[in-house]
Amino acid sequence: MDLVIDIGNTRAKTAVFASKECLEVKAHEPQQLVTGVREILTAFKLIDRAIVSTVGDEPDGLVEVLDALKEVIWVDEHTELMFDNEYQTKETLGADRKALMAAAHRNYPGKNVLVIDLGSCITYDVLESGKRYVGGAISPGWRMRVEAMHEFTSKLPSLQPSEPMTVLGDTTASCMQIGAYNGVLGELQELIRAYRKRFEDLTVILTGGDAEIFGKRLKNCIFAHSNFLLEGLHELLEYNSIR
Repeated sequence: MDLVIDIGNTRAKTAVFASKECLEVKAHEPQQLVTGVREILTAFKLIDRAIVSTVGDEPDGLVEVLDALKEVIWVDEHTELMFDNEYQTKETLGADRKALMAAAHRNYPGKNVLVIDLGSCITYDVLESGKRYVGGAISPGWRMRVEAMHEFTSKLPSLQPSEPMTVLGDTTASCMQIGAYNGVLGELQELIRAYRKRFEDLTVILTGGDAEIFGKRLKNCIFAHSNFLLEGLHELLEYNSIR
């Protein structure tokens, strides 16, 4: 059995796999991750491999908790990929984006695939013909846009992002919400249109924390996969394993 750990900017997720089947997915506050992993290893005693993806430093104690396992892979610039990587600065390509492309390779063989991860940042990544990673784009996420208006101005309020019901705001707060939400939505629509113009029969995948909210406003040929990154990390574990 295998343990997959994804440590993002605001939260962490874990998944337990038996062969290709995902048995359990859990979300953790970053400060509770080590305790959560310890509990998972107690509950699933057959886990002997793990893979870890993190956008920053690993939490204190995580290395020690995983030390008892037969094999632990930390996704970095040395991780072998099952697709050609044409990114010019390969050492800067995030572990999360590698995992998303691994999931695209696994689930859509031979296809042109655009994966959009709507998290703290929004990442756009294209796998061409199921075998060539050709790059994409990065932009501020929904929450980041709302927070930036407060952080970089003297009078705009601090808000939690929420979906507006109109495009005409009659308060400063509602105007901020409308601008941030529709800024993301318009960006998604335009970049999807641009990528579809360039890549024939493009399959579009939405994932990440805000995928469900924005996915309902996009066309029906967009597919939402909540655990796409975790599946990709497991694919990388399988590909890089010593077994």
